[in-house]
Amino acid sequence: MSTIEKALDKLGQANSTPTETASADLPVPTIARSITEPVDQKASNQFIDIDLESLSKRNFVAKATERKLIYEEYRVIKRKLINNAFGPLSSTLRNPNLILVSSSRPGEGKTFTSVNLALSIALEQDKTVLLVDADVLRPNVSRTLEISVPRGLTDYLSSDTVDVSDIMYSTNVERLKLIAAGKPHHLSTELLASDKMAALVNEFASRYPDRIVIFDAPPLLGVNETSVLAGMCGQAVIVLEENKTKLNELEKAISMLPPDLATGFVINKAHYSRDKGYGYGYGYYAE
Repeated sequence: MSTIEKALDKLGQANSTPTETASADLPVPTIARSITEPVDQKASNQFIDIDLESLSKRNFVAKATERKLIYEEYRVIKRKLINNAFGPLSSTLRNPNLILVSSSRPGEGKTFTSVNLALSIALEQDKTVLLVDADVLRPNVSRTLEISVPRGLTDYLSSDTVDVSDIMYSTNVERLKLIAAGKPHHLSTELLASDKMAALVNEFASRYPDRIVIFDAPPLLGVNETSVLAGMCGQAVIVLEENKTKLNELEKAISMLPPDLATGFVINKAHYSRDKGYGYGYGYYAE
């Protein structure tokens, strides 16, 4: 049994929800609606054109006409999150539409998961999604999306003249908006724990009833502000890398999360035997 399996078994003994895994190269039903819709770029200067072709080549949920199992995998994951955000459980959670995505250590795939979740949720007919790069120490969302914006989260939190509308960008994915991490700041970690950040998060939670907000947050270990941000959210997705994430680090990371947080796990780069060799997959486990 792998480290991840032991951790999930230990942490989820009382729950009957199974872990979902799948290969990344089997055919799946084609999603009928394209992820992109016509967008009037002149309607706002706050617009980003994301290169969906490049994302697709890097195994992101970017072109709905393609037959990739990753679309199905993230359908399963997002459905649990959406049900928690708007279903019966939502009344028991604080800010259930705010989802923190983190990991125990850097490099385990949290940004890959954040971006794919945002793109997948953007396919929903009646939901919108805001992706926020809250990893202000080591921002990776803009790098992953291959975009560049002049201002972001740290610029808003450290200034009295920058408005939320100045850092929020529409995209060529109709239901997806973005907030980048912003310029490096010597108090960037403290900014995440500030009252201004708390007020911003509360605004995100209440302003749009159909919106899910995904925070690509710093790893839990070594950055106390991530646990502070987790306390503002209703859900958390912890990304684990198969055969890399250590059980003791995972347990320590989870202990930093609020006990009433709806927490799930995504297994990244999971190897499993198949007739034609090995593949990669993703899993989800909900407590």
